[in-house]
Amino acid sequence: MVVLFTVGLVLTFLFVEFVLSMFTWYADNFVYDFLLSPINEHPILFLSLCWIVGFIIIVLISWKRIIYYFDTIIEASNELASSNEDLIRLPRELKQVEEQMNQIKQSSIKNDRLAKEAEQRKNDLIVYLAHDLKTPLTSVIGYLTLLNDEQEISNELRQKYTSISLDKAIRLEDLINEFFEITRFNLSKLTLELSQVNVIRMFEQLTFEFQPLLNEKKLAFQLISPDKLDIKCDVGKMERVFDNIIRNAVSYSFPDSTITIEIKEESKGISIRFENEGYTIPEEKVNRIFEQFYRLDSSRGTNTGGAGLGLAIAKEIVELHQGTISVSSSDDKVVFIIYLPTLS
Repeated sequence: MVVLFTVGLVLTFLFVEFVLSMFTWYADNFVYDFLLSPINEHPILFLSLCWIVGFIIIVLISWKRIIYYFDTIIEASNELASSNEDLIRLPRELKQVEEQMNQIKQSSIKNDRLAKEAEQRKNDLIVYLAHDLKTPLTSVIGYLTLLNDEQEISNELRQKYTSISLDKAIRLEDLINEFFEITRFNLSKLTLELSQVNVIRMFEQLTFEFQPLLNEKKLAFQLISPDKLDIKCDVGKMERVFDNIIRNAVSYSFPDSTITIEIKEESKGISIRFENEGYTIPEEKVNRIFEQFYRLDSSRGTNTGGAGLGLAIAKEIVELHQGTISVSSSDDKVVFIIYLPTLS
């Protein structure tokens, strides 16, 4: 800019000199005595003075413009913290800054909205859990009161009441565990403790542990895999991921159906595919299935689902392993696919 200004000043000076040389000037002329004569005698000095004056004017104009830009950006930055969704407007010269600030603002608004929605779902679940705690607790108290008050109750009836009380107490324990799971939930605290494990043996053990639940719903497991496949992972956390997906498959599968688990070795890792036969999950629910505190069954009760943390935590654990997890559902089938890369 300084070079252009200097060149322009010199060209302007030469042009003015050329124009003025076309006129005849006399020695006693005021303009000639006080302006043209000094310029002709000291042209470099005159150009230098003009350059300095012009440079100062340009700096002042530019500085004023810069101050204006700074004030505009500062004012716009205050809008980043506002909750309104109006776009930030800046001068045309700051178009790139405007686009970046709008991206930041939209991202902030989206994150704030998601956080509020998660907090609302969390609060709703706490209310639901608190409400549902009353039912098994009331039943336990009722049956224990009967056992305590009725001294001549038959052994068969006593056994029945004791069994019902035990079932309700177990349900009560599950609800309390869900409540604690919600209150202590903090994904940022998850860390990995990696070790080598035969993933095939892990699934054989998991499917064996689910056998009682399978028998209740007349379900079957089909495990398709090589004889042995080692991966490096946090065994405890990955067991939690697999347990959660299998448990969901058992809970939502049609009776007399098969849950298929297919494990494949990929070029740089492994893929694990879970498929079960159950009601097709609507697309809008599929898109939100990994959100914190989101439950497929949005009904008031909690008997058909946990606290809505399982899949959110599962996704976080898989991503901590630099892997991916996805879900799809169509034609009364639900498919989860996990990819885990080879970790060094």
